[in-house]
Amino acid sequence: MRPSFALAALIPAAAFAATFQVNVGANNSLTFDPPSVTAATGDTVSFTFQNKNHTVTQSTFADPCTRMTTPKLGISSGFQAVPPNATQFPSWSFTLEDSTPLWFYCAHDTPVNHCHMGMVFAVNPTADKTAAAFLAAAKALATEADLAQPSGGPHAHPSGSPPGPPPGGPHDGGPGNGVPGRESSVATALAVVGLLAGLMW
Repeated sequence: MRPSFALAALIPAAAFAATFQVNVGANNSLTFDPPSVTAATGDTVSFTFQNKNHTVTQSTFADPCTRMTTPKLGISSGFQAVPPNATQFPSWSFTLEDSTPLWFYCAHDTPVNHCHMGMVFAVNPTADKTAAAFLAAAKALATEADLAQPSGGPHAHPSGSPPGPPPGGPHDGGPGNGVPGRESSVATALAVVGLLAGLMW
């Protein structure tokens, strides 16, 4: 049995990491799809921006539609505008440093506030702080002006973009094209085991 333990020790932890794909604004909707994921340390969450102009900006459960400022500035993708009839779509990703809950929203607020319309996303929500409660808190902030706009209506470009992602926190990255779930990562790990086993014989 010792060789099997040795083989397992040689497999990098990254081989078991998963990449979760999230679609932003698909079908002209003000949504993240899926609206939440449960991920582990080392996993990556990759966002693909599909329509209009959106962000992925870190907030807090207590204040869902405001960028987090403490204990440090929350990460953000910045505004990602996608023109009509686009055939290529920008993406942005980050890697989890731990499994604590993370909360995100779209910071686009003209002519309708996307967050107030429920465009929020959660990583590792808990039984006490659920994704549904986070969504409800965001929608509770909606104004009459927000509600007067169709949810898929015109989205003006913002007058400015938020500052880029700060260092630290979950590691953000460039375009991510990972496969959702853990299946491909586990398959890679098994291939590594097979290769190492062959070398030992």
